[in-house]
Amino acid sequence: MVADSDLARLEWRKSSYSGGGNDCVEVALTADGAAVRDSKNPSGGMLTLSGSQWDALLAAARAGELDLS
Repeated sequence: MVADSDLARLEWRKSSYSGGGNDCVEVALTADGAAVRDSKNPSGGMLTLSGSQWDALLAAARAGELDLS
C-alpha cells in the first residue's frame, strides 16, 4: 500500500514499448512493490501491487499469458 504522503514522490514512467500516444499504463516502483495507473487519467486512481504480485504480473506478461490474441 502506498501512503498518501508518498504519492507525490512517486516517479511514474511509461514502457519503452509504448507508441508515444496517451493509451498506455504508467508504473511507479514503491518500497513494497509497484503502482500502476492509466496514462489517460493519472488522477483517476492506481492499482498497487506487493513485490510478489508485481513479479507475478511481469512473469505472466513475459510468458504471453496476458495477450489478447
